[in-house]
Amino acid sequence: MDLTDLPPILGRSYVPPANAGGRGELVAHARDSIARGSKSFAMASKLFDRQTRERAWLLYAWCRKCDDIADGQDHGGTLQGVTDGQARLSTIRVLTDMALRGEPTGDPAFDGFGVVMRECAIPERYAHDLIEGFALDARDWRPRSEADMLLYCYHVAGTVGCMMAVLMGVDPGDRATLDRACDLGLAFQLANIARDISEDEAADRCYLPQEWLAEMDIPPGEHMKPWARPRLAILARRMADMAAAYEDSARHGTGALPSRAAWAVLAAAGIYGDIAREVARRGEQAWDH
Repeated sequence: MDLTDLPPILGRSYVPPANAGGRGELVAHARDSIARGSKSFAMASKLFDRQTRERAWLLYAWCRKCDDIADGQDHGGTLQGVTDGQARLSTIRVLTDMALRGEPTGDPAFDGFGVVMRECAIPERYAHDLIEGFALDARDWRPRSEADMLLYCYHVAGTVGCMMAVLMGVDPGDRATLDRACDLGLAFQLANIARDISEDEAADRCYLPQEWLAEMDIPPGEHMKPWARPRLAILARRMADMAAAYEDSARHGTGALPSRAAWAVLAAAGIYGDIAREVARRGEQAWDH
């Protein structure tokens, strides 16, 4: 598909420039993206050696850009209601496939992604699995069970853990270490879900399993009502406990990583673990600010 056939997203069409930037320009763009989009990951990435740090930035910039396209955001921030979710998903798929083939996309986040995927020989299936998470959101999916919620967490975060592990030198066939990397992604996403319950509700989204809400006798769409806050706090603590268990499991995989990479992973685990722990500590007031 020619890029000019894509629908305008975020106010413009993706048209490749006459001269695509080199790797240095792509890394600089990715560095700026992470500085704007994730202070916690930017902090943890400083512990990597230079090559691994730059590659982590390139991968992050693609993840951030896909997320922004899907949700109508600019480096995160408040979720925007979108009415053209399938068109946005198509844009993500087309640009990602072009990047994987080594074709210039005109977007440094996608071009940089193609570079790091080739440099590290990261299996493409993880990129496709991540995009399936955006596909779930595009069709207003809701998790029915805890297993559904965890599958979503795999798609949007566990995949990133696996890609990061390969980026850091883990053999793509080392299933045990990749499972632990996936666990860390699950822990991160569970923390995010617990933190963002109010923001997600404002965007007409809910990642709490319907079975959990039914267990607490909370009707659909009522979980942010004042009367439901004590029951919601119970579910948030449950999610924080799950995140802690996956975080602990992930720590057992760091022995397979180079020392500096292991430090960075442990730092990120601590930072995101603190998010879940803070949600649990605040209880009913967790979403007031």
